[in-house]
Amino acid sequence: MALPANAAASLSFPVINMEKLETEERGAAMEVIHDACENWGFFELLNHGISHELLDEVERVSKAHYACREEKFKEFAARTLEAGEKGADVKDVDWESTFFVRHLPASNLADLPDLDHQYRQVMKEFASEIEKLAEKVLDLLCENLGLEQGYLKQALAGSSGPTFGSKVSSYPPCPRPDLVDGLRAHTDAGGVILLFQDDQVSGLQLVKDGAWVDVPPMRRAIVVNIGDQLEVITNGRYKSVMHRVLTRPDGNRMSIASFYNPGADAVIFPAPALVAAAGATEKNEGEEGGAAYPRFVFEDYMNLYVRHKFEAKEPRFQAMKADAASVATA
Repeated sequence: MALPANAAASLSFPVINMEKLETEERGAAMEVIHDACENWGFFELLNHGISHELLDEVERVSKAHYACREEKFKEFAARTLEAGEKGADVKDVDWESTFFVRHLPASNLADLPDLDHQYRQVMKEFASEIEKLAEKVLDLLCENLGLEQGYLKQALAGSSGPTFGSKVSSYPPCPRPDLVDGLRAHTDAGGVILLFQDDQVSGLQLVKDGAWVDVPPMRRAIVVNIGDQLEVITNGRYKSVMHRVLTRPDGNRMSIASFYNPGADAVIFPAPALVAAAGATEKNEGEEGGAAYPRFVFEDYMNLYVRHKFEAKEPRFQAMKADAASVATA
């Protein structure tokens, strides 16, 4: 995805000190969150309630675990670089080493190989804390949108609660950053995503005003971004945005992205209150109001997403709209 870089814009990247939500500065902090969701799709949280001790331990055990996986990655790296240097297109490859921990509806921690007891215990505690923070963020978004508390959590729940898990990633040094990205540009399919990232090695970028902008690494911060499903539920008020991870010739970047997603059978649709509000506004402006997105089952969207993840989101929404229309006329 060839876009210009805009490093200066990262200086104004939205950062919220959550302690201000308990003070007379709450209104200003809530406005920063609201503006970030509308205009950035990302924001960064400080003093979010997850202890520094836990985050430091998560970072320590994750980096130690990946040190044990280096040899396996080196085999992949050698093949990729050899192919790229011979002229093959390796832009459909991601320079990352990952594994996925499922937390809800049922944990797979006990089933994952090569994790020691300490890592499992630390990740279990981290998952509990990050889940609580995700639900707190959802309620902050409800407040900003004028929705009743708990609406977004319920909208994502389905019949058995949300799907929740963490992608644990390492982005090792790459001697040829011009050949391959760490992770190709995409939007996230689900609800709300909370990222604990390396504060020493940068690489995460998002699209802002037609240019790539750095997401600044900050010590013990949690980065939040909006997924496709929240864009639908908010009727486009809040938007998911394209983002990517660049490779670097030095530094090994750690990333733990936790995805608070709808349950597989959750029916996703724009919140009626937001549709009505948009309709009233557009009617006053002489435009036609209504739902800007279709109603669909999350699992159906995911079946489409896995085939088109690294493409623009709009055709996915259009495909779901066409499916909904065909069902309605059948």
